[in-house]
Amino acid sequence: MPEMAEGSRRPAQEAQRELADSAEKLEESADRQTDSADRRTELAADRTILAAERTYAAWVRTGLAALASGVGARALLTDVVPDALMWATGSVLVLFSAFCFVAAVWRQMLRVAPPRPDTPRLPPWLLILVNALLLVTAVAALIGIWLSR
Repeated sequence: MPEMAEGSRRPAQEAQRELADSAEKLEESADRQTDSADRRTELAADRTILAAERTYAAWVRTGLAALASGVGARALLTDVVPDALMWATGSVLVLFSAFCFVAAVWRQMLRVAPPRPDTPRLPPWLLILVNALLLVTAVAALIGIWLSR
């Protein structure tokens, strides 16, 4: 009988070891899944910041195109259309460029706090400085359109 008791203990001990190994593997897998989910969250936050910067760049690009179009309209439409239409066209385009420069900063300054991004945001002072200079340029272009003959 002692031999039989010894023989039944071995499978039970092996089953306990297998169960402990399985529990350890399960715990490691859960840790990896948690780490993976955290990393996906960080990457999603990075994508959010980069998408906001692309949107900012699109507003500035549109504003620069409108500014160039307004100045170009003034230069190209002289003696082609009545002066009032030339001034109106140039003015609307330059005013639209000023709107784009203001909207770019306003849109970028809205804080949608993504969780723990790796990617740093553009500093707000830099956005304000660059777009303030672009806004001054747009105002100067508007004055130039109205005062030049």
